[in-house]
Amino acid sequence: MIAFSGGADSTFLLKVASEVLPKNKILAVTANSATYPPEELAFAKKIAKSFGARYKVIKTDELRDKRFVSNPVNRCYFCKKELFARLARIAVQNKLNVVCDASNISDKLDFRPGDKAKKELNIRSPLVEAGFSKEDIRKLSRKIGLGTWDKPSLACLASRIPYGTKISSGLLKRIDSAERCLRNIGFKQVRVRHYNGLCRIEVSKDEIPQLLIRRKQVVDKLKKIGYNFVTIDLEGYRTGSLNEVKK
Repeated sequence: MIAFSGGADSTFLLKVASEVLPKNKILAVTANSATYPPEELAFAKKIAKSFGARYKVIKTDELRDKRFVSNPVNRCYFCKKELFARLARIAVQNKLNVVCDASNISDKLDFRPGDKAKKELNIRSPLVEAGFSKEDIRKLSRKIGLGTWDKPSLACLASRIPYGTKISSGLLKRIDSAERCLRNIGFKQVRVRHYNGLCRIEVSKDEIPQLLIRRKQVVDKLKKIGYNFVTIDLEGYRTGSLNEVKK
């Protein structure tokens, strides 16, 4: 079983698995929740179908877990624990003996409390075991013709919210709307970091000049979404920037 988000990493893993294993030995599963943008779910379905893989969507509701909602530093652990426990049960039901995720060695550079849940539930990470970095995956994805080779990195919407700030459905929808707005304007790699009435926008460094040029349009749209103050992070996009102030 492969935990499948439709991102560059899990798409590469599913593609390789589909090439080397019988179709009845693989099941790709996507978890649909308030933390996962709807457009990404539609994309994941499309990709899995194009590979001819067996595919299943399950509904998860992290917002029912008070520990997750309170947003502690190890928030990710509670989410991953529930997710992988469910995947393990589904794997048994489908007579599959291994549950995999698409982590790579580059992920180890960031704070990943969810890794503890993976160890507890014996989740395998084939790309880590093979020593693949994010760059390796993108290069090989391009070589074998995967359109996801340059797909922007995807992360749970809750990762935009500072630790200790309560997570809610409305807040996740606001962040999703803000990021979708920026993508619709034309920005590719986007994060909208939330601080109550203020947001901090991260785009790739080469897109910052364009963001400054389009600042009035961006400010007007994000204020309509609910932000009183709109700021730009001049360091640009980087993975896990909220962890830079983690205590």
